[in-house]
Parts: sequence; structure tokens; C-alpha cells
Amino acid sequence: MAKYLGATKLAIPSAGNAGGALAAYAARARLEAHIFMPRDTPRANVTECCELGAHVTLIDGLITDCGAEIARRKTEEGWFDMSTLKEPYRIEGKKTLGYELAGQCQWQLPDVILYPTGGGTGLIGMWKAFDEMEKLGWIGNKRPRMFAVQATGCAPIVRAFEAGEKTAAEFPNARTIASGLRVPKAIGDFLMLNILRQSN
Repeated sequence: MAKYLGATKLAIPSAGNAGGALAAYAARARLEAHIFMPRDTPRANVTECCELGAHVTLIDGLITDCGAEIARRKTEEGWFDMSTLKEPYRIEGKKTLGYELAGQCQWQLPDVILYPTGGGTGLIGMWKAFDEMEKLGWIGNKRPRMFAVQATGCAPIVRAFEAGEKTAAEFPNARTIASGLRVPKAIGDFLMLNILRQSN
């Protein structure tokens, strides 16, 4: 879609797989990829992006700091910002999780879905898919109970859910060895919290 829309330079913050995926797709489409990663991102993720031809910038800080750097420079640099929920296409892609799950379960959704949650696009995408499938008449209105799984060292959504909050405060001193889940402040926090409550 980025190429179709005329974008030539893409930028994304990543501490895990999103950077590698963007680097691969950008290379295939002959687009520039600029990946901003926390300095302590696992070496394998950094190397993957570099080997695929992406311009990798390591930032002292967390993924939120990487996103802030992109936001600060994107207009001047001419980057198409691929950050979570800054463009609609990742949610559309993540919907396939819901469609594949329903299809593999003969259109009977499971009772519970435990979802490792950083930025939350998978959780949001699945919920959107379930709504679409119901409108199409493929499934009924019964939904799985959705659970956002987060590390104790970075659990802003879990903390906000347990406190009954509508949004999540930034999680201080975020730390976890699951680098892709170390998202101290998710842009879609209110969407995830709403989904978790609707599903319970």
C-alpha cells in the first residue's frame, strides 16, 4: 500500500519483528526503510534489518523514544510513518489472525484468547475481524474472552485494566527480556482496554 500511495521512504520504531518485516517488504518493493530501535534490542533483530538493507538507527531509550524520533523527523525526511496505529494497514493485516483462527475452528471461536501484548495491533485486529465476520453472518455474537498478557516489568494495559482505567499511564522503568513487548505506553491503549472489557 505504501508504494501504491506513492511513499518512497518508510520509517518504523521496533524492538522486535515489525522492523524485520518492514525491512523485508521494503526491500522487495525497492523502498527505503528506516528502522529506529532501542539500543538494547536483541542483536538478531538489528542484524536482520541491516542485512535486508534497512537504515537502522539505535536510540538510547525505549520504543516510545524511537517513535518520538520518527515523529520529530518524518516531515523533514519525507518518511511515511509506519508506527503502530499511525496508518490503517497493520490492523487490516492483523485481522487475518481472527479470520484464520475462526476458519481453523470451523467458525466456532474459542472461549479464551491469551495474547502477548505490546502495541496491541493483534488484539485490536482480531476483535475487528470478529465484528466483520458477525456482520457477514459467518459467526454468531459470542466472543472469546480476551486477555492481554504482559511481563510484570512492563504491564501498562494489565495495570490499567485492573485499576478500571479507560487509558493506560506510561509504565515507569519498563523492562522485560521480551523486547517486542516492552511498550511502556501504547497508542491504542483505550482500544485494547475497551476490547478486554467488552469480552469479559
